[in-house]
Amino acid sequence: METLGLVMFSPQLHLYLFPSPLSPLLKIPKPLSHVPHSFPRLTLHVRRSVNASVGTATSTDQDDALSGTVAAAVPGVWSEESSPLPEGLRRELMPNHVAVIMDGNRRWARMRGLPVGLGHEAGVRALRGLVELCCKWGIRVLTAFAFSSDNWFRPQAEVDFLMGLFERGLKDELDVFLREDIRVSVIGDTSKLPSNLNELITDLERTTMNNTRLHLVVAVNYSGKHDIVQACRKISQMVKDGLIGPEDIDESLVEQELETKCTEFPCPDLLIRTSGELRISNFLLWQLAYAELFFAQSHWPDFGETEFIEALSSFQQRQRRYGGRII
Repeated sequence: METLGLVMFSPQLHLYLFPSPLSPLLKIPKPLSHVPHSFPRLTLHVRRSVNASVGTATSTDQDDALSGTVAAAVPGVWSEESSPLPEGLRRELMPNHVAVIMDGNRRWARMRGLPVGLGHEAGVRALRGLVELCCKWGIRVLTAFAFSSDNWFRPQAEVDFLMGLFERGLKDELDVFLREDIRVSVIGDTSKLPSNLNELITDLERTTMNNTRLHLVVAVNYSGKHDIVQACRKISQMVKDGLIGPEDIDESLVEQELETKCTEFPCPDLLIRTSGELRISNFLLWQLAYAELFFAQSHWPDFGETEFIEALSSFQQRQRRYGGRII
């Protein structure tokens, strides 16, 4: 459920969709000096000047604001047609697999005097936008680092909020996944996740397993080191059981036991990290061996179409040598 909220600035009326019910982490500050621009919004011109405020829309306000225009503002309502690539991008040079480290939600919120929870909510909207662009531009796999195994050390209230946000997001987007032909997989140690979330993940993976337009891989409680370790354990058990010999162990076998074996293109072509951080933070350590890296200065909630085009343009200008030499 989302609640229509009004934020009024003369001479325009902006309508935003806020999550409802609002948890303590999403309590809206008053007066509100900064509203996340990534929130879905309708803009109407109004005749009278009013002070900035936040409230609940009256029935008249809702009728005037939403008449004939809801589909353009509500997330998840996409065109099913593929769009042409932005000017300057070449179809044959598009990456098959893009991975993103979605960094900066908390800093983005604090810079605006907003609760941390609103930063995470805005981050979800940014991911939704990136999924849509990947579908439209023909990218086959998108892997999003949603929750690191190190994130358990954050305040318990924030961890609980993130688990709830993840569960709510998967439920809310199910219709979109089915309509837009998106397959969803979750990688990471899911044994530590709440049982109801685990059940939802299992159902979602089963429901979308035959979708082919885009494979959305979400890394939750994921560690690149642990991914390699668990692959080694499986292989060592194969040797112990006599299924293979030590001489049979090679890179191909290891890759077959990594968690990204769920997708057709397990190794990202392009890794994007936001918020100006220049590290990969234990994410897909094996799989990123030959990936091109792009570090964006913007915080994740501000990462949109313009920033994605910049990353793709940078990727397409590079020569991928894979350890060889181009003469």
